[in-house]
Order: sequence, then structure tokens, then C-alpha cells
Amino acid sequence: MQTAKDIKGYRQELRQALSNEFQRTAMDNFAVFYRGARARAFAGMDLPALIADVAQAKDAAMARMDELLAEFTAKATKNGVHVHLAATADEANAIIADIAKAEGVKKIVKSKSMTAEETLLNHRLEADGYEVTETDLGEWIIQLRHEGPTHMVMPAIHLSRAQVADLFSDVTGQKQEVDIPKLVKVARRELRRKFAQADMGISGANFVLADTGSLGIITNEGNGRLVTTLPRVHVALVGLDKLVPSMDDALKVIKVLPRNATAQAISSYVTWITGKNACAASPDGKKSMHVVFLDNGRRRLAADPVFSQALRCVRCGACANVCPIYRQVGGHTYGHIYIGAVGLVLTYFYHGRDKAKNLVQNCLNCGACKAACVAGIDLPYLIKEVHARILAEEGRPFQNTALSLAMRNRTLFHGMLRAASLVQKPITGGTPYLRHLPMFFAKDQEFRALPAIAEKPLRDRWKDIKPHPETSTVKAALFSGCVQDFVYPEQAEAAVSLFHGRNADLAYPMDQTCCGLPALMMGEKRTARDVAVQNIKAFDDCNCDYILTLCASCASHLKKGYPRLLSDDPKYAKAAERFAAKVIDFSTFARDVLKLAPEDFTGSATKTALHAPCHLCRGLGVTEAPRDMLKIAGLEYAPYDEEDVCCGFGGTFSLKFPELSAEILKKKLHNVAATGASLLITDCPGCVMQLRGGADNLKMDITVKHSAEVLAERRKR
Repeated sequence: MQTAKDIKGYRQELRQALSNEFQRTAMDNFAVFYRGARARAFAGMDLPALIADVAQAKDAAMARMDELLAEFTAKATKNGVHVHLAATADEANAIIADIAKAEGVKKIVKSKSMTAEETLLNHRLEADGYEVTETDLGEWIIQLRHEGPTHMVMPAIHLSRAQVADLFSDVTGQKQEVDIPKLVKVARRELRRKFAQADMGISGANFVLADTGSLGIITNEGNGRLVTTLPRVHVALVGLDKLVPSMDDALKVIKVLPRNATAQAISSYVTWITGKNACAASPDGKKSMHVVFLDNGRRRLAADPVFSQALRCVRCGACANVCPIYRQVGGHTYGHIYIGAVGLVLTYFYHGRDKAKNLVQNCLNCGACKAACVAGIDLPYLIKEVHARILAEEGRPFQNTALSLAMRNRTLFHGMLRAASLVQKPITGGTPYLRHLPMFFAKDQEFRALPAIAEKPLRDRWKDIKPHPETSTVKAALFSGCVQDFVYPEQAEAAVSLFHGRNADLAYPMDQTCCGLPALMMGEKRTARDVAVQNIKAFDDCNCDYILTLCASCASHLKKGYPRLLSDDPKYAKAAERFAAKVIDFSTFARDVLKLAPEDFTGSATKTALHAPCHLCRGLGVTEAPRDMLKIAGLEYAPYDEEDVCCGFGGTFSLKFPELSAEILKKKLHNVAATGASLLITDCPGCVMQLRGGADNLKMDITVKHSAEVLAERRKR
């Protein structure tokens, strides 16, 4: 659970999690395994169509939440089930405690339920004197350790078999062997008594079918069926978001849930319960059955035009499985109760902004969670929206105010960068890096060498490098972004050199400024909108066919972010769409517009690795063009594990959470080094900054360059 009061305290929690080597290794191994296993599980299936089906079904159900609740209540009541509705977590716990008291319950068994974790149900029942036993193996283990789950599907994935053996030795009073099958037998033996003695069983539900009044439960252990059948009282605690109209809607989710959660075609047990069933332990031979629906912010979510999509979540945990941050620190620090990317969003609605305000800042915006979500939830977008809402509610820290002021005034912003290039000389040591970091960078940034500001920005060089084709069949305008303008102008110069002899004209609007993504990442949505308008105006008079950018992050934000930011602006909504339609990334432009071919290049077949920037491969869906250009240029492509996993930069993320950025970077560079490649190329200046600075700091024999630089160097003169 999230207990830190501020970012300083939260970073301390993260550092403690990073020191847990076993947890990090376990998470890392699972993350690598999961990617391949998931791909195999969905092989041959039309995954985009499946995702669209789930999203449509869940959205339609949430739009009818109260109607479906009424329909279910009528059907379930007819079948002898008592239906309750709790507005809050405390109210849900009180209802269940009252049921236990009325039924004369003493001992309770539970199957795994994230909704019960959300309400802290065990705490309430134990405080009332009931003996409560979790019966899912992982949940039982963490209950004995007095912990919360670190994963929604695999709650004890962070523990070693040796830790579990020691725990079971304490529980049984006998020394247990470090052998998984034997440890499972110990758990089965201990829990069988609990099943036999229990008066009440508490479960969750994956689905609530309105048309039949049925519950659907998916598990990989038989405990769920024992909990719902053996005790004389069954209580199901379910969120309102689990309501669906019919079995057809549930089956859409079942097609994707086990595949996305554990890479299984189907879970071991899919159980359907309709009405109270026979029970020999009950005086009248019939079970007493109750369904407690939990609101706790769900109705508010369902009515929210931005956040309602969060209720599509099927609780598969995939957003954590693929998250570079989660695999470093686990769920106890990357979540409150709900973990992973979806947890960062739900925490705000279910547990309040105090629990969410630190978490939502800890996002790389790499898009891996969105790509893995079988419900089609745009998680990175929602995380940024939560951050923006919290800032609006609590006020902005000084650094946000300063950033907004600078970015809204292009002249001021660029003036500050020019001034920085003049005063940095004492700390560069005559190198392209800031060798002696000033105090405002602090020691935590020393995991990489940071680049110096260029002495002469791209905009001051433009008149000397601008192409002058005799005729032009292609008209493009260059969006440089602030990094290529003021830090790496040589990257843009290299791209410009490829225009020569191609009958392609290239303009450079001088009124352009930063794309605005750094402001959006810091929760400054209004500033991001203002900057978007500035850039759209700057390119208004270009009369260009393409807006070319060499920065993957800029490209993704210009193409996807601008239309969304300005969608409700009557003056600029259409202009943003027209602007976005022209945006193109460098590799696609080089391959498809400039039509560069093998005969345009020369040089040895240098062994070369590729880093796929997050905003290119996932943000824009561009995956083949960079690899094609690498091969067209005559380089020897050296594939490696996890090419498309984030390098850990994330813009301002690496400044705010340097401990995490450093570890993610180290993993990336380790994978690159394993190829034996001497050259690493990428299509993003931010990634160049991170990877080049990390390689320099680690004294690795790897040259890191933007792909434009490599193509320009190898181009025949």
C-alpha cells in the first residue's frame, strides 16, 4: 500500500524496493517469459478485433450499469439470492459483517478477490473477531506474511520458494523442504481443515450476468469452488463494473483474459453460479447466498467521459507484466491496492488523490501497458489526465509553474537555452558532456553523461544548410523539437544532407518551439495546449506535404496528442487534425518519400543494433521502417532481446526518478552489448541522450547515433 506523503518519501520506498535483488530478478525473468508466452497464446487470432469486441461490450454495459443492476437483482432475488448495494468500501464491509453476525458465523474462508482487497475486508472481519482464511495459495502466503498482493493475478510472485518454506515452517511448527510440490501439499493439508470448518465462504466474481442472475468465476485453483459450495453461507463481493448483459459478453472476455493474464488458452476452472444451491450443512438444505455490489467510485467513473474506459479492465494484470517500472520495484511500491498502470488510475477514484498523487508521476509514458491491454484502455493518457486533475485540485509546485512560464514564451525559452550554452563551458571540461554537474542536477543524475547545449542551435545554422533543389516534387517542413534544435543540431543537419539530389524541398519555420510533451508529462495540460497552438500557427504558411520530425516522441505527440488536446477547441480542432495528418517520422520519410535505396550508400557492413523508441513503435505503430533503412544502408542488423522495451529516459521522468531510469537503462545496454554490436542507432534524440550518456558512463565500447547521422555518413557523395 502507498503510504508516502511526498515524492521524497516515495523515492525512498522505491530505493528500498530496488535493493531487493530476488524480487527484481523474479520480476525480470517473468517479464521476459511473458512476452513470448503471450505472443504464442494469441498466435493466429485477430487480436485487434478481440480487443474491439471487449471494449465495445464493456462500454455498452457500463453505460447501462443501473439498468443491469436492476435486472440482475430481480433475477437473483427470484432465485433466492439476497442482493445488496454498498456505496463505499466501509459500507460493503459492514454489510458483510452484519451477514456474518446474523448467520452465526465464526470461521470464514475466502477465494481471491481484488474487490475484497480494495475494501480491506479482512481487516474489518478480523477486528470483529472472525477467523478469516485466504484459500488461494498466493493470497494465503501473503496473508500469513501480513502483506497485500504484489500482482493482481500472482499475488506472491515476489517471494522465493525458500521464503515460502521458512514461512510454512513457522506456520506448521515443522521444518519444510524447499520443494514446490511438497510446499503445495503442506498448503493443501492446512487449508482442507479450514474448508471443512468454515461457516461462510466469500468470493469475488469475474462476471455478473444480468439476464440470468448468475455469477461467473475464473480460477486456476479448485479453492474457488470449495469456497462457494462447502460453507452454508456464500457471500460474493463484486464491483458494479463486473455487470454484463449476458453470457455472450462474458465469453468475449474469457477469450482474452487467461491468454493475457497467464498465457493460457483457458483457465483451469470457469464456474457459473445461478441462485443458492444445495448445502447439507444448512438447516433447510439450501445455502444462504448474498451478492454485495460495490460502488466506491464506479458510478462516478462510468459517467466520466474521459475515464469511463478504465472500467473495461478485466483484471488480467498485463499492464504490470509489461511495465519497465513494475519489473524493477514490484506492486507494493507501484500501486496502492490495485497495481500497475491501471492501478495508477483506479487509485485516484477508489482511494483518493492522497494515495494517487505520487504514483501517477511514476510513469515513463512508454505505452507498453496500452499495447498489452486486451480491453483497449489508453492507460498512458489516463495516467497523465489523473496527474493533471490532481495538480488542478492541489496546486502546482514551483518547477511546474516555472516550466509553464518558460514554455509558453518561445523567446524566453529559447533565450534560456542560448544562455545555458554560454555559461556551461566550465562544467563541460572541453567535451560534449556536462562533466562536472551543477548542484541543480544533483548526484542522482550521474548514472549517465548529460550532453552540453550546442554552441550554435539548428535555427542559426539553417540558412547555411537549407537545401535548394532546382525542382521539387516533395515539399516538407522540419519540426526539430528543442533537443535537436539546441542540443543535437548535427542530427538534423545529417537529415538535411539526404535531401540533396532528391527534388525535395525542406522548410524550417522559425516560430516553432518545443512540442509540449514535457509539459504534459508534468501534468501541465493547459501549457501543452498553448504550445500546440503555437506550433500549428508556426507551420500554417509552409504549404508543405509533410511535417518531418526526427524525434519519435515529438512525432507521436504531434500526430496523436495535438488532435486530442485541441479536440474541444472550436478554433483549432480542425487545424490540429490537418497538422497531424502531415506528420511523418524520419525512417518512414527516408524509405517511402525520399526512396533511399542500397545504391545510395557505401561502407562496410558494421554490426549494428537498433533501439526501437517507445513513441515510434507503439505510439505511431512504426516498426519496420527503421530496420529497413538499416539494411538499405548496408549495415549488419544485430537483433537482441527486448529491442522495443523503453531505455528509461521518459523525458522529465529520468530527472524525477533517476534510480529507476538508471536500472532500466543498464538492462537495455546489457542486452545491446550481448549482440557484440559496435554501433547502436535509434530514431529519437532523447533516446540518444540516454543511451549515449549511459554507455559513456559505463565505459562501454558502443557508439550511439541517430539513424540520420549514420545514413548521412554512409551516403555516396
